[in-house]
Amino acid sequence: MVIRFDKVYYEPDVLNYELGKMLQNKYRDLPWVEIESHNRIPELTASHNRDFPRLKRLLIIGIRKTHRYVENHKVSDWLVPYTSSGCRAMCLYCYLVCNYNKCSYLRLFVNREEMLDKLLKKSYSAKPQTFEIGSNSDLILENVITGNLNYTIERFAREGRGHLTFPTKFDMVEPLLNLDHKGKTIFRMSFNPQEIIRRIELGTSPLSSRIQALNDMAEAGYPVGFLIAPVILIPDWKRLYSELIEQLAGELSDKVKQKGFIEIILMTYSFVHNAINTEAFPNAVQLLDRETMTGRGRGKYSYRNEVRAEAETFLREKLAQYLGTMPIWYIS
Repeated sequence: MVIRFDKVYYEPDVLNYELGKMLQNKYRDLPWVEIESHNRIPELTASHNRDFPRLKRLLIIGIRKTHRYVENHKVSDWLVPYTSSGCRAMCLYCYLVCNYNKCSYLRLFVNREEMLDKLLKKSYSAKPQTFEIGSNSDLILENVITGNLNYTIERFAREGRGHLTFPTKFDMVEPLLNLDHKGKTIFRMSFNPQEIIRRIELGTSPLSSRIQALNDMAEAGYPVGFLIAPVILIPDWKRLYSELIEQLAGELSDKVKQKGFIEIILMTYSFVHNAINTEAFPNAVQLLDRETMTGRGRGKYSYRNEVRAEAETFLREKLAQYLGTMPIWYIS
């Protein structure tokens, strides 16, 4: 997969790093615009919501200065700020939009050695722990540009304690298949019905390719799991998710079914999403449904309790019927 950008914005100090120099050469044919900080690009923050797709074609390169780990109690013990934030894809519900608004474009951070040094030190500070390194971006997509996952997985395998983990909506896993990972990286694939991928998860890999990528990673010895996320209760959702689960049962490998786990996350939406989508994607699926959703603080919307309960019961029953060997770690 070739990822194309229109322009690069960069902090000048990134060119003092090996990765910064590599990116400068890789994108030498693009315009490069010097910036003071990846967090402050006035001409981009002043853009209109309708410019969202154009902003997604920009690449921002900086140095990550914030390294605060956040406790987590789902698949990992810690959410770790790592080598990128934002994304090139344009999922209409993306939670990163809540953090970055229309400026949820891809930012790459070149000080990967510094970040991994801290993570390795943390990995020895208590009992073995799991570190979620993909909560701010999609690292499979980023890896096509930087190769950071190859570096991270192999170095953590040699020097780290516990596990790394990350989710993805992309299928470009081939560079990872022959790495010496020592089982220390947990790979998680995100699934949705193909109709939702096509209409709502814009710019991501199709369902059949995601299934094959998960099978390939399991065959390569990685611990694996999958997410049904986010569950979006559009009309006819029961048919769509029934067909998804039946397809997963038919196409996932025995290794995934016997050793993998499942996460389920229902969609959270927001006023910010709605404002951007209305202007940038006027013909897109309407995700804000006031009949089934309710406000949950600071402009966010989630499904009403009784709607969530119905969806949870439905998904648990279908998964027990078709993928009963795989434990559901949580539904949120």
